[in-house]
Amino acid sequence: MAEIEREAMEYDVVIVGAGPAGLSAAIRLKQLDADCNVVVLEKGSEVGAHILSGAVLDPCGLDALIPDWKEKGAPINVPVKEDNFYLLGEAGKLRIPEFPMPPLMKNHGNYIVSMGNVCRWMAEQAEELGVEVFPGMACSELVFGENGEVKGVVAGEMGRQADGTPGPSYEPGMELHGKYVFLSEGVRGSLSKQVIAKYGLDEGKEPQKYGLGMKEIWEIDPAKHKEGTVTHTMGWPLNSNAGGGSFIYHLENNQVYVGFVVHLGYKNPHVFPYMEFQRFKHHPMVAELLKSGKRVAYGARAITEGGYQSMPKMVAPGVALLGCSVGMVNVPRIKGNHNAMLSGKAAAEAAYAAIQAGRGGDELTEYETDVREGPIATDLKKVRNVKPLWSKYGLTASLALGGFDMWTNTLGFSLLGTLSHGKSDAEATEPADKHKKIDYPKPDGKLSFDRLTNVAFSFTNHEESQPAHLKLKDPSIPVEVNLPKYAGPSARYCPAGVYEFVEDEKTNETRFQINFQNCVHCKTCDIKDPTQNIVWTTPQGGDGPNYPNM
Repeated sequence: MAEIEREAMEYDVVIVGAGPAGLSAAIRLKQLDADCNVVVLEKGSEVGAHILSGAVLDPCGLDALIPDWKEKGAPINVPVKEDNFYLLGEAGKLRIPEFPMPPLMKNHGNYIVSMGNVCRWMAEQAEELGVEVFPGMACSELVFGENGEVKGVVAGEMGRQADGTPGPSYEPGMELHGKYVFLSEGVRGSLSKQVIAKYGLDEGKEPQKYGLGMKEIWEIDPAKHKEGTVTHTMGWPLNSNAGGGSFIYHLENNQVYVGFVVHLGYKNPHVFPYMEFQRFKHHPMVAELLKSGKRVAYGARAITEGGYQSMPKMVAPGVALLGCSVGMVNVPRIKGNHNAMLSGKAAAEAAYAAIQAGRGGDELTEYETDVREGPIATDLKKVRNVKPLWSKYGLTASLALGGFDMWTNTLGFSLLGTLSHGKSDAEATEPADKHKKIDYPKPDGKLSFDRLTNVAFSFTNHEESQPAHLKLKDPSIPVEVNLPKYAGPSARYCPAGVYEFVEDEKTNETRFQINFQNCVHCKTCDIKDPTQNIVWTTPQGGDGPNYPNM
């Protein structure tokens, strides 16, 4: 096929992803130099359409970036008033008191927010400063310079047919070049994966670890609503099957965020994370809260959980990784947005200094230093052992040991040093014959719902004539390896029902079906597939979920 010719546009900095990290970088660059030429490219149909987070926001990142955010009308209106921690059994609960917890675990001074709405507001601030923000622009390829540096991206390619060839309405997209390219794609970004592999940025680092976060927004009985209340739980229904827990956040307008996180390092391929979430809502404490309420939105997203020891090198020639492209979530706090903002600010300051010095296309080592020695490192180093302790010793031991280790780290030392994670989440999956099947109750349609019903509440949409953005390295592996060895785990680990093993009535043969139209861009398949045979790539711009106020 003839090489595609594309127009090119030149910028000082090209930013991929309009999340908290990318928008913070854009805002900071313009604060430092009003003449800096900055573009932000967002694959969602609008800024915020693909943003899903808990979220209880530590405002320290926003304080550093836009100190007068309150006066500027940021949609951050619900301060945390009450913190609850529970260990659940099937029918009861045990409250975990706050006093033994290190100060970092307390939510005083934090806010319950919709990060989608916060990002929409941040995009407005960026545009007022002169940043060009283009939603509906998926970045499908990296562009490399003569010396192997990243010099830009291809964005806005549209209209390919199912077989990959250009269709009648094909648009080749554009090349957007920059002195520096910032990748702030969120968890397991497709371009970030390529950069990490090409430049060996994860050499000598621990494997990245992940969780699958699923979330519903509910409107509940006003009599049960307690604005500003934050509740976290551990234990049932996961018990020993997997690590994880839940969150319930009471925001404005009688709404609550109900979320559930399953750590993807689980061994038993029969685990069905989505159904664990649905079962959780039948716990008496949760069922009573949601009774007579109405679910209004659903979504899912992977979460980086590896912490400090899993962060890859963040810079390569011409490119820097920001926020969750690196993995900056503080796991016990279930918070990463503040660090994403701080990383964007740090990357912007490094790029500004480099451009002022006449540089471009090199490594922004100053950014890496800032992250590894500044406030982000201070936040993440204290909790670096919580996740490996949980993975190796289970919930009860990790509560005691992890709490002890966080306390000692608060005092400036750790008796445990820095623990390793060992296996990746894909490698952790064991053959099905080593484990028992799990019998999940059927959803009742009131508190719990089947996947396809819930996916409709993510408002996801993909142009069906385009190539599937979920690629198989070897099309034979799902049926010939993953089904007999691992009981076809993709049919369960996907929270959107994308993958199915279908029996052909005529031939009695099983085929693997990919319903890519259902995809909510959580990236779980790219992470958890035991043979690492599924590769998540970007669909054409504007496709995917359209989250209202996640």
